[in-house]
Amino acid sequence: MDQILPVILLKGLILLPNEEVKIELNNKISKDVTSLATKHYNREVLVITPINNLEETPEVSDLPSYGVIAKIKSRIELPSTNVRITLKGLDRVKILKFNNNKNHPDILEAHFTKIELPQLDEIEYIAIIQKLKDLTNEFVNKSPQISNSILNTINTIDDLSTLTDTICSFIPLSFQKKLSYVAEINAIYRAKNLIKELKIELEILKLDDKLEEELTSSLEQNQKEFILKEKIKAIEKELGEYNEPTKDYLTKLDSLKLPKKTYQKIFNEIEKLAYTTDISPEQAMIRNYLDWILNLPWQKETFENNNLTDIKNKLDATHFGLEEIKTRILEYVALKNNNPDLKSPIICLVGPPGTGKTSIAKNIAQALNREFYKISVGGLNDTSELMGHKRTYMGSSPGKIIQGLRKCHSKNPLMLIDEVDKITINYQDDPSSCLLEILDREQNTEFMDNYLEEPFDLSKIFFILTANNLDNIPEALQNRLEIINVSSYTNYEKIALAKKYLIPKILEENNIDNKIISISDEMFNYLIDAYTNEAGVRELRLVLEKIIRKIVLLGLQNNRTKISKIKLKEFLGIPKYEKIINKKYDYAGRINALGISGYGGLIIPVEACIFEGKGQIILTGMLGKVMEESTKVALDYIKSHQKEFHLLDFFFNLKDIHIHFLEGATKKDGPSAGMAITTCLLSLLLNKKINNTYAFTGEITLTGEILKVGGLKAKIIGAYNNNIKRIYIPEANREDLDEIPDAIKEELEIILVKNYNEIFPELFAN
Repeated sequence: MDQILPVILLKGLILLPNEEVKIELNNKISKDVTSLATKHYNREVLVITPINNLEETPEVSDLPSYGVIAKIKSRIELPSTNVRITLKGLDRVKILKFNNNKNHPDILEAHFTKIELPQLDEIEYIAIIQKLKDLTNEFVNKSPQISNSILNTINTIDDLSTLTDTICSFIPLSFQKKLSYVAEINAIYRAKNLIKELKIELEILKLDDKLEEELTSSLEQNQKEFILKEKIKAIEKELGEYNEPTKDYLTKLDSLKLPKKTYQKIFNEIEKLAYTTDISPEQAMIRNYLDWILNLPWQKETFENNNLTDIKNKLDATHFGLEEIKTRILEYVALKNNNPDLKSPIICLVGPPGTGKTSIAKNIAQALNREFYKISVGGLNDTSELMGHKRTYMGSSPGKIIQGLRKCHSKNPLMLIDEVDKITINYQDDPSSCLLEILDREQNTEFMDNYLEEPFDLSKIFFILTANNLDNIPEALQNRLEIINVSSYTNYEKIALAKKYLIPKILEENNIDNKIISISDEMFNYLIDAYTNEAGVRELRLVLEKIIRKIVLLGLQNNRTKISKIKLKEFLGIPKYEKIINKKYDYAGRINALGISGYGGLIIPVEACIFEGKGQIILTGMLGKVMEESTKVALDYIKSHQKEFHLLDFFFNLKDIHIHFLEGATKKDGPSAGMAITTCLLSLLLNKKINNTYAFTGEITLTGEILKVGGLKAKIIGAYNNNIKRIYIPEANREDLDEIPDAIKEELEIILVKNYNEIFPELFAN
């Protein structure tokens, strides 16, 4: 007759009959199984080990057909909400089928039957028991890892099944072999397999003993050689022929003005080197360590440029705009002229790719006459890359900070930590936490690299970090940074950059006459709109390089080539982007929302349709949870104001509404699309078109209040670059308009909104 017990899956752990294990459960289903077993199954469960322990959620078809009944001897609720239980294996059983518990569908139950063992030959039975005990005694006595106390238990067992399970629990078997022992019901077969395994282990132990003897003999020979070599050194020294191998290290050490503890540590390492033989692997490790620590710039600094005019001219010569970072550098130099002990700021430049964050950092180093070193941390997931490896490992080395100081030969370089928002944080490691110590002014005066194991002063380093998105930087790290936002470029700024910096630099790099190309502002605008789609100028530079290459390839470099649309199509192919607002998109239920990403401000078209249904709302476009909630708020706001919006004859419970945010491959989240979603829905429901040159941003409440949003400058620049003519923004963002260039504000009509009812009549007037 088959029986039923709830199932516990033990991944990577095998329980044998008569064996006890303690496990800690953090899985809700496993906790529920133990509770159910305690209440209804006499504290018994069926323990099954999945064949593939790497499978997160194994299928029932993948589970073995044998298991072990186990008794829950103790069950303790821990403060951490985990449950610690002690299981004792009772008996093997054959599983007939699995099903889910009727009252607890998440709990798996197994129907099983006890295994009827065949009658065994008594003489063979006794002989196998004796052979198994003899081999086990020999193995335990020879193995240094296993306590002899286990033999007392083994020698008192007369049941073959119990004996095989007991031995199997402590000898070194692989996971798969132990799993096969659980499935093997015949004790004779298990015993024969164990005899074979024990013989193999005994042969391995014999081989280990042989290798140990050979190693001991080799070490004795090495010791003899060491003593003889030391005597030879002493004789050579007496004769005046001995050249102290550590002399250069001691001379170098004495030339450095080091703290007393650091000096003594290095001196001890040099002494250790003197007594280490040439064949010892430790000698190479000590030499490598001394080469690193003695060649660091403990006191060496470069003389910093403090001429404000010269610094400003050098910064302006290579970079257009970026006034905030340039001004901050000049402020630092001016203050340092008054206080030479002033520590440099720790600046983080946040902005879209291609806006000059990395290149301005390099230019700042040149202007200040500091050495420059770049550390790319995008994708970094190992703290040892920054903090160094312990010397105990072969091939270990200091972290990137110490490596940079040695390469710069200066303790006051400018270090650029690039793409800090792309550091990888996982359950094993968090490299961003290391940056807290490296960048904190209160801690970095005694920075401890794992390899050096001696404090080094990092306070003289000028740190500049770059990031595309501030949201991806941990808050604890942000608190140690001075954030400077680098905004997107307008088309006007891109044209100025191209004329003053990009084209002259491309021509200079290729040794080409600067009269090779002629391009008007109007054609530049077309080029930027039709062939680039970026906040910075990286793609623009690539396009200009391609144009110049085509001119040279066609042999036109001797004449001034005037760029036209025909020439652009010839050189670059058909236009890649359509940024100009197109009338074909001007229909009811479609509007433009203003958004922002790591690549700057952008226009996100939103469209909606309605059809017969059950009052559901469908959202698509790779949306986050906050944006989904904003959509529900906007819809409920409209429902609660049906009379004001002339929708009394519309029955929401009989219609389904589908809202789609275009650019479906781009993830979108945040509350700032509320006003745009409300306008899109009203445009659809009232069948009124919204001008396609309008765009919206602002969080909406259930009462129609429009709340402040972030990233307004980047959004407005994105709207301007996409030929938007009118934008609706929250009244609460009025002060942010001071940061917007006048040239943009003159081109854009900016409407400030407190409550949505202010703009409804204007947008949906008859």
